[in-house]
Amino acid sequence: MNKEFVHLTAWEQAHLVRTGQISASELLAAVLEHAAETNKNTHAFVTFCEKEAKEKACETDRKLSAGEEAGPLAGVPYTAKDVFCTRNIRTTGGSRILSGWLPPYNAAAVERMEKAGAILFGKTNCDEFAMGGTGENSAWQPVPCNPYDFERTTGGSSSGSAAAVASGAGAISLGTDTGGSIREPAAFCGVVGLKPTYGRVSRWGVLAFASSMDTVGPITRSVKDAALAMNALSGFDHRDNVTAKVPVPDYAEELKRGVCGMRIGISPDLLQLTIMNEKGDFDNVPIDPEITAALEQTAALLEKAGAEIITDVPMTNTKYSVPAYFVISRIEAYSNLQRYDGLKYGRPSSQQAQDMYDLFAKSREEGFGHEVKLRILSGLFLSQKEFYEKYYRRAQRARALIRSDYDRVFDPKGEYRLDVLLTPSTPVPAFRFDRKDCDPLLIRYADQFTSPMNFAGTPGISFPAGFTASGLPIGIQAAGYDYCEDKILRAAYAVEQLMKDSRGAV
Repeated sequence: MNKEFVHLTAWEQAHLVRTGQISASELLAAVLEHAAETNKNTHAFVTFCEKEAKEKACETDRKLSAGEEAGPLAGVPYTAKDVFCTRNIRTTGGSRILSGWLPPYNAAAVERMEKAGAILFGKTNCDEFAMGGTGENSAWQPVPCNPYDFERTTGGSSSGSAAAVASGAGAISLGTDTGGSIREPAAFCGVVGLKPTYGRVSRWGVLAFASSMDTVGPITRSVKDAALAMNALSGFDHRDNVTAKVPVPDYAEELKRGVCGMRIGISPDLLQLTIMNEKGDFDNVPIDPEITAALEQTAALLEKAGAEIITDVPMTNTKYSVPAYFVISRIEAYSNLQRYDGLKYGRPSSQQAQDMYDLFAKSREEGFGHEVKLRILSGLFLSQKEFYEKYYRRAQRARALIRSDYDRVFDPKGEYRLDVLLTPSTPVPAFRFDRKDCDPLLIRYADQFTSPMNFAGTPGISFPAGFTASGLPIGIQAAGYDYCEDKILRAAYAVEQLMKDSRGAV
C-alpha cells in the first residue's frame, strides 16, 4: 500500500479524495496500515474501529461517484481521545471502571466531524479521565511514547492524540483541554493544538473532568487543518448549555488575512515560572533557554510579517494559575466522578459485596487508578465547609484576577489593545519518563503557561516553532480573547508559512 498520503495534511487529503485522485477507501487503508505499524512504538491507540471506518469510507466514495456533497473533510481519517463517546465503539476514558463500555450515542464533536465527512478510525490513549500531564496515568499500558524519542513523554492528557498525529496516524485528532491537555502534548510532539474559547465547541458526550474548564479542540499537523477542524466543530449546541450563540467565521478563509497591523504582546511574567516556596513567597525560575530563543525568533517572524510587537505586557496574576488549578479542578473532579459507583455508572466490582455501599467502595477501588483516587480524595477534603474560605474561595478570587489580566491587555480601548499574546507553550521540551534530564519543579509547573487560559475561558493555540539542539520539538503559544480563534490561527499560520519543516510528522 502506497503510504505517501499518510503524512499529507487533512486539507491535502480531502482535496485528493474530492477530486478523485485517490478514493476514501484507499486513503483509509494506507492510514490504517501505517497506524498499526507506528503504534508498536508510540502506543497511541487503545481501540481501532476498522470495520466502522471502512463502511464510512465506502459511503464517501459512493457519494462522490454519485455527485453528492460529501463534506469539506470528505474521506479524511481522524482519531478521537478516549474520553469522547462513540456509538457502539469502546469508550473508557483511560479507566478500568469503564472497561468494555459501548456508548449508545456519539459525542457532539464526533457528530460534527462525521457531518463534515471525516472518518473516525481509532480512539487514542490518555491519562485516566484526563487527569495528568504525561499520559502515564492511563489504565491501559504501555503508555504513549513521543514519536521523536520513545524514551520521552508525549505530554498529556491528550497524549495518544498528539502521538498519533505526529507519527502520521491520522491528520486530525480530537482532544480535550482542562489546563493545557491539548497544547502541552502538541508542543512536546511538534504538532498544532488548539484550545478554543470556553463555549465555542460543545462538550456534550465527553467524559467530564473539571466542567468549568473542560474544552474540546483539535490536534493537527498544520494550522490550516486546525482551522478546517474548527469550522466543523464550532457552534451552538442546545445539549451543552455553555455553548454560545456567537457567529462562527470561516477560519480557513480568515488565514488569508495575515497579521499585518496586528498588535502582538509578550509578557515578562510569562517568560519564567513563578513558584510558591515553603514560606508562601514566590520565586522566579528560568525556563529552558532554547524555548526563550524560539519565542524571540517567533516574535521576529511575526514582526517581519507586519505585526507590531509590544513588550512588557503585564500578566502579573497568572502566577496563581497552578495552585488555583490544583484546588478548583480537584473539587470539580470529585463532583463529576461521584457518579461512577458500579451501580448507576461504571463497571461493578467482581467481588461479593455485603451491601450497596460496599459495592461502591469495591468498584471504585478496582476501577480507579492512583491519580484519580488522589484527586477525588483531595477534592473531597478541599470541598468541606470548614475549608471553603481557606482554599476554594481564594482559588476563585485568583481565577477572577487571572481573568482581569486578559480583560486589561485585550481591551480595545485600553493601554495595550492586543490582538494576540505570545507565550511559550511549555517551560521545557518533552522530558524523559525517568525524569533524569529535567528539574522536577519545571515538570510540576508545566501548565503555568497554558492553565491561565482555562481559567480566563480564552483561546490558545500551540504551534511548532523549531527544535532544540538535540532534535526535540519546541512549541510556542498564541493566546487571544473571547471568540478570537481567527486571530490566533492567523498568527500561528503566519509563523508556519515562514518556517521550514513545520508540519511535525516524523
